[in-house]
Amino acid sequence: MAVAFSVNGVERDRWAVLHVSGELDLVTSPVLRQRVHDVVAEGHHDLVLDLSDVFFCDSSGVGVLVAARRLIRSCQGRLRLILPDRGAVDGSHVNRVLGALGVRRLFDVHPDVRSATADEADPLSV
Repeated sequence: MAVAFSVNGVERDRWAVLHVSGELDLVTSPVLRQRVHDVVAEGHHDLVLDLSDVFFCDSSGVGVLVAARRLIRSCQGRLRLILPDRGAVDGSHVNRVLGALGVRRLFDVHPDVRSATADEADPLSV
């Protein structure tokens, strides 16, 4: 069974928001990488990656997130991730993967778009 993967972008105030859904893996991660590069090339250096509908993420997906962080930081921009708590003890799959790999602390994580795009956003605790 094929699972649809999509990356849809919108602007919210001065933030570019990319909503990602599906599996973020070896096959789909290049699509997200290219979209992040396109957004930065368009001059958007404040980026929110909404990963609330990503239900699987492998190491190549994590690599894209780390590379996006590095790219945005090189532009003196800000990167925020949306990783909502799914009600489970450990939260979303992506959150668990980032935590297991020890890179969760690198990201400014928020529960929703409203929180992530607020000027004085308060990230979720690590």
